[in-house]
Amino acid sequence: MAKTLKLAANDDVEAGSTARHRRGDRNESQTVLRACEVLKAFQYRGEELCLADVTERTGLPKTTAFRLLRTLIHGGLLERAGSGVYRNSFRPLSARPYRIGFATQGDTPFAQEVQKSIELASARENLQLIKVDNRYSAREALRNADLLIKEQVDLVLEFQTYERVAPVVAAKFLEANTPVIAIEVPHPGATYFGANNYKAGLIAGRALGRWTREHWKYKLDQVLLIELPIAGSLVELRITGFADGLRAELPEVGNLPAIHLNGRGDFEQVLETMRQFLRRARPKRTLIGTVNDVCALAALRAFEEVGATDKIAIASQNCLPEVRTELRRPGTPLIGTVAYFPELYGEEIIPLALGILAKKTLAPAVFVKHQLVTPRNVDLIYPLDERVAGARALGQPLRTVA
Repeated sequence: MAKTLKLAANDDVEAGSTARHRRGDRNESQTVLRACEVLKAFQYRGEELCLADVTERTGLPKTTAFRLLRTLIHGGLLERAGSGVYRNSFRPLSARPYRIGFATQGDTPFAQEVQKSIELASARENLQLIKVDNRYSAREALRNADLLIKEQVDLVLEFQTYERVAPVVAAKFLEANTPVIAIEVPHPGATYFGANNYKAGLIAGRALGRWTREHWKYKLDQVLLIELPIAGSLVELRITGFADGLRAELPEVGNLPAIHLNGRGDFEQVLETMRQFLRRARPKRTLIGTVNDVCALAALRAFEEVGATDKIAIASQNCLPEVRTELRRPGTPLIGTVAYFPELYGEEIIPLALGILAKKTLAPAVFVKHQLVTPRNVDLIYPLDERVAGARALGQPLRTVA
């Protein structure tokens, strides 16, 4: 009892340091008020602070702060992140929510998945999302950068494809002192979030090489690479990785002709490029590596039109819903696609943004998870997909994206 009374007395003394500018109220609990100060020291969900950080932000004595931290852990509002490190598990209330500018890619399937995940994560964190649409246009990206600067956003999520305008877009935000997270295409001075393109290409190339050994017994005539030069050198690493992975499994492939085609445009544009290619030469046994799923679907359709799908094997990138449908089709020549999981981007991008705004020291690049999705495992990885007809999937307006 004596010990309890002594602690209570100490609490009353310490309360004076945090409430000396307030008039007392017999109906208030000073202990609860001090606990509120500790909770408010955490500025965003998942922030990690040590005891010294908490005492600096609250002005509380170390013993009081320590005791309150332990109590809040027991109450489920905080959790221990390590020895002497505490992490909050709630969304703090702030006077003004952060304003996050989001320049979306456009209405592509991949971009739509990214947008939905960012919207959900932003709503959970009570962030104000200011959205503009780059419309797959370099000119729109430049115009939208100016719009977001006028909106005085705290941070920008920039999702645009054109490497050539990335330095200009980045310079605008740098001049405005606005931090940027660049999605999929790097921007100078920005934190990069997206694919490890070389690794993703390597996964696809090795998979196609192993498939070729097993099913074609090394017998093939040529390699077709469908690229996207407008996205720049980093996205082009998908094709570099693909070629390296293929050679690792099939060293003799280096002696075969390699045809490079530009996969720029929507599904119909890439399909027309493929039709022109097939008009120039009869179909041969061909391994096809593509920079994204739209190119893969267009290549598949073109070979279907000439009745030569038995002469191709395709490995792709992105794992869009339409391609997952194709993977479920018996006998498909699409042996696999590398998943980037855009539906989960927001779960990582928004905490990354909050960390940047909190001035935390973070890595300059954050790479997403990659996994090869094949006819064998597609239902395990995406069990909730709607089983739509392949013709419907191929007939949707798809646009090439990084």
